[in-house]
Amino acid sequence: MSEIETKTETSKKVTAKKVAVKKTTVKKESSSKVEVNKLRILVRAYEPKVLDISVKQIIDTAKKYEAEILGPVPLPTEIKKYTVNRSTFIYKNAREQFEMRTHKRIIDIINPNPKLIEALTNLSLPSGVDVDVKMG
Repeated sequence: MSEIETKTETSKKVTAKKVAVKKTTVKKESSSKVEVNKLRILVRAYEPKVLDISVKQIIDTAKKYEAEILGPVPLPTEIKKYTVNRSTFIYKNAREQFEMRTHKRIIDIINPNPKLIEALTNLSLPSGVDVDVKMG
């Protein structure tokens, strides 16, 4: 009988340890709430060289104001394909395909200064480059 009693005592100890571990992890999660201001800049262009030049301008401007930068992260290229008939009626099976490739990059700037935001709004980028800025 003494063997059975010791087994039940050890199982109680193990369950008590598991509960204690769960309680400590909950406390750590609740105390680590820190809000971080972030600018997320999405840059799009049809030509990758023009896109890289504009991203470099944005990063240089952010570095001048000593901001923390994450990126640029290349996103998948969006490809739109269009199929057009070359001729009508008799040769309707002869077709041409055209495609437009949109290259994308994401840049995150953590805790930006008001001066940095103003400098980014006044930045002149090449034509054909689309910039979306989100605060979050």
